[in-house]
Amino acid sequence: MSQNSLRVGIIGCGVIAKNHALAFQAHPQVHVVGVVDIDINRAQEFATQWNIAQAYSDVEELLSSGIDAVTICTPHPTHEALVLQAAAAGVHVMCEKPLSTDYQATQRMVAACDEAGMLLSGMFQRRWWPAAQEIKAAVTKNPAILGHVQVALHRELSYYTKDAWRGSWDADGGGVLMNQAVHYIDLLLWFMGEVVEVSGRINSFKHAANIEVEDSAVATLTFASGAMATLNLTTSATPSLGASVHVTTDKGSSLTLLEWPEGAEARLITNGHGDEIESLPAYPHGVFPNVDLRTINDQHIGFHTKQIANFVDAVLGEQELLVDGPEATKALRTLLAIYESHRTGQPVKLSDALWPTVVTVPDSVHI
Repeated sequence: MSQNSLRVGIIGCGVIAKNHALAFQAHPQVHVVGVVDIDINRAQEFATQWNIAQAYSDVEELLSSGIDAVTICTPHPTHEALVLQAAAAGVHVMCEKPLSTDYQATQRMVAACDEAGMLLSGMFQRRWWPAAQEIKAAVTKNPAILGHVQVALHRELSYYTKDAWRGSWDADGGGVLMNQAVHYIDLLLWFMGEVVEVSGRINSFKHAANIEVEDSAVATLTFASGAMATLNLTTSATPSLGASVHVTTDKGSSLTLLEWPEGAEARLITNGHGDEIESLPAYPHGVFPNVDLRTINDQHIGFHTKQIANFVDAVLGEQELLVDGPEATKALRTLLAIYESHRTGQPVKLSDALWPTVVTVPDSVHI
């Protein structure tokens, strides 16, 4: 790494890799120099499409090519091995969410990067929404006492069947909690602080015949501050009503952001001051789009760009890393506790050191 530039490689050429490529290429101090995929033809096509010099089928070749950082865009179960491999090679890491579906694995990843002196960051680009940052600023002055997350998204069967790993406990690690709601749980925790206890239930109502994991979940959360929150989550909504995060502060201020249609920049529906800040209804009459996954991802490129700019600047020593490894594990730990609460039928205290691991929920979650 020169004093003023960074050489970056991309691991994995799936749908989300486009966002990472464009985000890194948008930074004036970055050169994206290589990409790797187990399918060399896909790697070569991706390299040609995004003007990347080298394509590889072996991660070790990429890591030994003189790069300074990688971004990991592969399926969940591969993340730990790749992060450990990158840390051993002396390479900084940006990783797509979740860092892992296994909390203990995330701790090994964090430790390996710390020991190697490498930065590790997890992708939670929604924190860079202006609406999210306005709520964060508000609750920094007046703490939130109540919160609510609603995720009412629509997924067709093809979403789960197009990629063989989707919808299984072993490969996907979970359903709506692990893959969609993790972003909004991350925002809620960013606004409200440390979770100390959860109680939750999961089920699969619409997709039970075709997936192992949940398509719906509910939970209550208790925070170290004494604050409380609820979650109401599904990928079975038709039409999709997007996702919202709501908090109420100790002064009674009400703040709500809404991402609708899915993938759009969240709007601040209420701003805590009693002002009417929306001139249109949250859901305009007759407009209920079910947006395809590529379109959803494309609309997030600008916010991937903001988070990746922070990561690059942190590697270059120009600013603090805002979503480091420990910060990127908080939503995961919370949602794993919800799975454990469902399995046991009991509330789960996050202070209990023994539970955080892969949670294999039995088939009885399907009714």
